[in-house]
Amino acid sequence: MTRPTACLALADGTLFFGKGFGAIGLTTAELCFNTAMTGYQEIMTDPSYAGQVVTFTFPHIGNVGVNPEDDETADPVAEGMVVKWDPTEPSNWRAAESLTPWLERRGRIGIGGVDTRRLTRAIRQQGAPHVALAHDPDGNFDIDALVKAARSFNGLTGLDLAKDVTCAQSYRWDQTKWAWPNGFGTLTNPRHKVVAIDYGAKRNILRNLASTGCDVTVLPASATADDVLALAPDGLFLSNGPGDPAATGAYAVPMIKEVLDRSEMPVFGICLGHQMLALALGARTIKMNHGHHGANHPVKDLETGKVEITSMNHGFTVDSQTLPLGVKETHVSLFDGSNCGIRMDGRPVFSVQYHPEASPGPQDSAYLFERFTDAMVKRAETA
Repeated sequence: MTRPTACLALADGTLFFGKGFGAIGLTTAELCFNTAMTGYQEIMTDPSYAGQVVTFTFPHIGNVGVNPEDDETADPVAEGMVVKWDPTEPSNWRAAESLTPWLERRGRIGIGGVDTRRLTRAIRQQGAPHVALAHDPDGNFDIDALVKAARSFNGLTGLDLAKDVTCAQSYRWDQTKWAWPNGFGTLTNPRHKVVAIDYGAKRNILRNLASTGCDVTVLPASATADDVLALAPDGLFLSNGPGDPAATGAYAVPMIKEVLDRSEMPVFGICLGHQMLALALGARTIKMNHGHHGANHPVKDLETGKVEITSMNHGFTVDSQTLPLGVKETHVSLFDGSNCGIRMDGRPVFSVQYHPEASPGPQDSAYLFERFTDAMVKRAETA
């Protein structure tokens, strides 16, 4: 029998052995699972996964390889990956590299040969555990030390990770969505000036904004209301991101409140940006048992009755019971009834928990970007 070269140790002492790939070493993190059948590269490079190791329930990981166009940020942000089968060689015309050397070069650990069904059931039943993931080609593991390392991980509650994944300085974005046969395009006729706050922004969100005519200036998570308003934008976008929203809210919420007080501009938030807006409007957020991570989550629009198939990635949620007067719940998860969208009464200020730019529907949620731009047009006409 081949000796295991990787070990996943849970804080309760449960051990999973398998075949290591990617980088050699040890990492500690929270463990989640993702049910998406595609997009493993986008998932690994999504800044919202900072501080997490991802268990992929779909077994065919590696089959389309990796390529620079599918990175959501410059480098992988998820701490590691757990898969059922060893990554396969790519069979896709867009592949520029295989998954294993890409992970190794980017310093991320993988483990294959794991019973991901059993692991996923454990996460669902017991909540997202703290884990230590180790890869040693010689198969030498100090089990007691690994379990101790898993138990020493402090978890994501109270942790502000947006500051770790945000941009260091502001920049402009004008790249539009990928389209056959030319690939990505460039915005040539900007109609709206938008400031995007980067709590861990995915590139494809920015592309969707640009594709709807938005000239986007991206600001770091620590940007102040003065920083935003000095650019005289037509709208403000609040991006996705990782960590505990209450921790990031310590500096993000005052900025959002001040912008809302000083300007009538439209505001649109996604994921962590949704949670930041909800906190700024007076609601609270709570940690979920195992979160929502996948590309097949049904969400109901309470105002139209339509159901959208959405992509989600979040371990915290807005507590809908704490939404104040003047803030309406617009979307809910059909899996568990949790909040998935809000808007202010009488103002073009809204947000959603899910990721419309990921296009799992594939176009179910594209209207949200158009709603944002339409609100900017309407404000300009009435100004």
